[in-house]
Amino acid sequence: QVQLVESGGDLVQDGGSLRLSCAASGSIFRINAMGWYRQAPGKQRELVAGITGGGGTNYADSVKGRFTISRDNAKRTAYLQMNSLKPEDTAVYYCKAVIVGSDHYPTPFDYWGQGTQVTVSS
Repeated sequence: QVQLVESGGDLVQDGGSLRLSCAASGSIFRINAMGWYRQAPGKQRELVAGITGGGGTNYADSVKGRFTISRDNAKRTAYLQMNSLKPEDTAVYYCKAVIVGSDHYPTPFDYWGQGTQVTVSS
């Protein structure tokens, strides 16, 4: 079993900062890409930022220059540093990880966390 647990969501004022964490646990041989997605009420889930196993990153245009994704492979944890937050960043933020559970069965699977609420007040 693999679990992803997000934390760090909160209520913050316009212009504030938050740091989200996503910790993976369970039967894990290797974590490939990790990413942060968000879903606002009435909208589709969208990719916010992604990071490959080698550390390459990509960002949605709406967060470039404000958000930074990183990972600590030893801790099996991904982070999303969010600065200069805006009310339009309000959403439930989800972590996704592409995980290989065993070297004997090296097929990667997608796993999702339960989500953490980020609310930015104006």
